[in-house]
Amino acid sequence: MSNESNRRDAGRRDFLRQSGLLTGGALLTTLPSFASSYGFNSSADDTIKVALIGCGGRGKGAALQALKSKQNVKIVAIADAFRDRLDDAYKTLNQNPELAKRVDVPEERKFVGFDAYQKAIPLADVVILATPPGFRPMMFEEAVKQNKHIFMEKPVATDAPGVRRVLAAAEEAKKKKLNVVVGLQRHYQPNYREMIKRIHDGALGDIIGGSVYWVSGGVWVNPRKPNQTEMEHQMRNWYYFNWLCGDHINEQHIHNIDVANWVKRGYPVSAQGTGGRQVRTGKEYGEIFDHHIVDYVYEDGTLINSQCRHYEGTYSKVDEAFLGTKGRVDSFGRQSILKDHKGGSIYTHNGKNDGDPYQIEHDELFAAIAKNEYKFWDAENGAKSTMTALMGRMATYSGKMVKWEEALNSNINLFPEKLAWDANPKLLPNADGFYPVAVPGKTVAV
Repeated sequence: MSNESNRRDAGRRDFLRQSGLLTGGALLTTLPSFASSYGFNSSADDTIKVALIGCGGRGKGAALQALKSKQNVKIVAIADAFRDRLDDAYKTLNQNPELAKRVDVPEERKFVGFDAYQKAIPLADVVILATPPGFRPMMFEEAVKQNKHIFMEKPVATDAPGVRRVLAAAEEAKKKKLNVVVGLQRHYQPNYREMIKRIHDGALGDIIGGSVYWVSGGVWVNPRKPNQTEMEHQMRNWYYFNWLCGDHINEQHIHNIDVANWVKRGYPVSAQGTGGRQVRTGKEYGEIFDHHIVDYVYEDGTLINSQCRHYEGTYSKVDEAFLGTKGRVDSFGRQSILKDHKGGSIYTHNGKNDGDPYQIEHDELFAAIAKNEYKFWDAENGAKSTMTALMGRMATYSGKMVKWEEALNSNINLFPEKLAWDANPKLLPNADGFYPVAVPGKTVAV
């Protein structure tokens, strides 16, 4: 760095100190009164302080990606409902000696329990929200209330009341100029960005149909342990309970559904479909379906077919395909091709050097914060794509045609009345250990 650059940087830091606008390297507005009125922390250096809330696989991954960004990031607090998960995350973050230098989390900044997030958020400039998605609305609200930049994993809710809470908090985040990135990482994946830009520029003409897929073999199960309370069992197996996960159409397939919304530049007006439990029927799988097939209809009449399933030993596909009046795209794999109707290439994207989209989303978020820029407002789309997935679940559970407005305005609230290890969630097993499962034609899901 040149002497002139050093002088410019030193002058900038002096100005920020004097004006009280430096918040962990993030200049959140150009108005001095804004910082004081909203209570932002002030810092004398360019360190961006991060709190990790939720210590599972994605939480650990997101924290490592934050540390690997080119900015001066420091993890200063970790929170989780379970001590063993917190300890595992702390160990993982300290495995790389270089990254470990920026993990500053003494025992007094490790927080455990249902209220752990409330203790961690005030200590940071940026919060990573990676708990099971049922907790996302209340944690996002709290982070916005405390004026933090946010990375939150998808989906952002598990029921319509939760979506509405996120949408309301997103409006507040926008007013406060808080950067919010949602972990729908295809928006940060170069081949998707380039291909969809060309689709929006008219390369395929008008999009008139498509299919989106997440068909795979399923995920983990944690067997019930002796003397485990019902609350702990469900939280240890959060994937199989709707108040925590929202079903796999929401937790996984949201990625592909979100791509359909992105391509169509909007959200569907209705959904109808079918689903059930055909293969994965054991009590260990809680209440969720093992397959969903949904037709989403958009405002212009375009129908997008959505498929997701968890069947071991079957054909797997996680991808999207769209048909336009001038051509089609059959796959968004690393080598993506826009084709005309005769099979000729309109554009080919070879993505072997594109980089990791999970890393890119953090690189861009933390670069914006370090540069005092307000660039990201993913929260509204994250909430509405979550709502799209939940509308699909409502359709498959009920067997009914579900309209967007009635889905968004549903008052079915899945969240427990009380969060405590000895409190019961709303859904409980019968004497044989099986949970109630939706029955299309009988279940009220909206």
